[in-house]
Amino acid sequence: MEGSLTVGSPLNALIDDLHERREKIALGGGEEKIAKQHEREKLTARERLALLIDEGTFVELGVHGRPHFSQRALEGVEAPADGVITGYGKVDGRLVAVAAYDFTVMAGSMGMTGELKVTRLRELALSKRMPFIWLLDSAGARIQEAVGSLFAGSGHLFREEVIMSGVIPQVAALMGPCAAGTAYIPGLADFVPMVKGRGSMALAGPYLVKAVTGEDVSQEELGGSRVHCRKSGVADLEVASDEDCIQAIKDYLSYMPSHCEEAPPIRVPDDPIERADEDIVDVLPESNRKPYDMYELIRRIVDDGVWFDMKPQFAKTIITCFARIGGRPVGIVANQPKQLGGILENDSADKAARFINLCDAFGISLLFLQDVPGFMVGTKVEQAGIIRHGAKMLYAVSRATVPKVTVVVRKAYGAGYYVMCGKAYEPDLIVAWPSAEISVMGAEGAVNIIMRRQIEESEDPDAKRAELVAAYRKIIDPYIAAGNAMIDDIIDPRETRSVVARALEMAANKRVERPWKKHGVMPV
Repeated sequence: MEGSLTVGSPLNALIDDLHERREKIALGGGEEKIAKQHEREKLTARERLALLIDEGTFVELGVHGRPHFSQRALEGVEAPADGVITGYGKVDGRLVAVAAYDFTVMAGSMGMTGELKVTRLRELALSKRMPFIWLLDSAGARIQEAVGSLFAGSGHLFREEVIMSGVIPQVAALMGPCAAGTAYIPGLADFVPMVKGRGSMALAGPYLVKAVTGEDVSQEELGGSRVHCRKSGVADLEVASDEDCIQAIKDYLSYMPSHCEEAPPIRVPDDPIERADEDIVDVLPESNRKPYDMYELIRRIVDDGVWFDMKPQFAKTIITCFARIGGRPVGIVANQPKQLGGILENDSADKAARFINLCDAFGISLLFLQDVPGFMVGTKVEQAGIIRHGAKMLYAVSRATVPKVTVVVRKAYGAGYYVMCGKAYEPDLIVAWPSAEISVMGAEGAVNIIMRRQIEESEDPDAKRAELVAAYRKIIDPYIAAGNAMIDDIIDPRETRSVVARALEMAANKRVERPWKKHGVMPV
């Protein structure tokens, strides 16, 4: 065969040696370490990559990496690929860059060579506009290399992650520990799934915490998925296994463009746009004071009843999720009356603001489903900075230039109406159900404040209050807003899906001009 090596060619021995090296490197820390990884119910880095990347498309870079020659303390130490597998391949047919830390090699610690590899990959991802995915399972910076004043030259990772922010999607999956400063990788990423009981992140591990504070705490208590998916809000999704984590990454990316200059991927829907759910009218209870589950409404209007939740266990008074309507990806921001009546507080404002910013960065349309009694009040929330947190949401919804559609389902009170994309915030369509109540506050609250003296001075305060509430309700009427061109229409709830789908199609080529500025000053 023309071009083949001749028998006895000196390259044959070199090629055999190359393949032997590759096979040895593919074993990472060796069979014993792989077995321990499996005992912890964790896949290896290469097994994770095999699940994530389309078969036959992965191109590995830096496979021959080893501890850097300048690190004399690690001379002779075996560390295949220097503990991190880097490369690019396709996920559902689209190119992505992936860095998978290998816990079987020096506990996946981040050494100089490994980080040179990841830096090279970040440069490729940014310049070629590919999503970047970290599969994190690492003890953090390799102390043998990081301790000392040469630490002064480190830190490029986080600055570069900020530069990539909003240009390409960034995913940081917590599939094992992510210790010390490297916890800022997920802190700066767009999507952070965590494997329950195995994924963790903290700025200091349990031993350092014990030494500094005297606090005796486990890794899970310090920074496990329960902490970060439910309390801190740093993570976005708690999953049961490595396999579920990989699937979550694929699902998330399915809503995302590859970069900010590309349109989000549209799918031809099997679910007809004109589908009307007759039972949607039964979602609302008979009284406006009773709760219901907003997910029931979402399920009935999105394609095939499928959505992808972001931070579902954190700040549960508001829902932020991706779905498709008419095949178009859409980010849904919806109040959840099932949780404290859907009231907005510090965490829910932060959660919504971040989600709105994410959708706006990548051109994903926004749908607001309003049933909001307003913001929480009182000394506790004021001292915790509710004005500052609420301002983040105001800022995000004002700045967003993607298509925005608002449906007022029931309550739309006070500043809650504003931050949920009321008329002043440039929705491309704003409609209401006949049940809508748009007002600075509800009838009961208004009467108790405005008519307090009349009630106190009446012979029958309760009867007087009821009379005044009934009168006030007559001016909280969506037809007044519609009649004065303050909302676009009152719709039959069964029309919600088709109305939203047509609005998203209408606004797809939206262009908004803003005054030039370096950047605004977002409240933080």
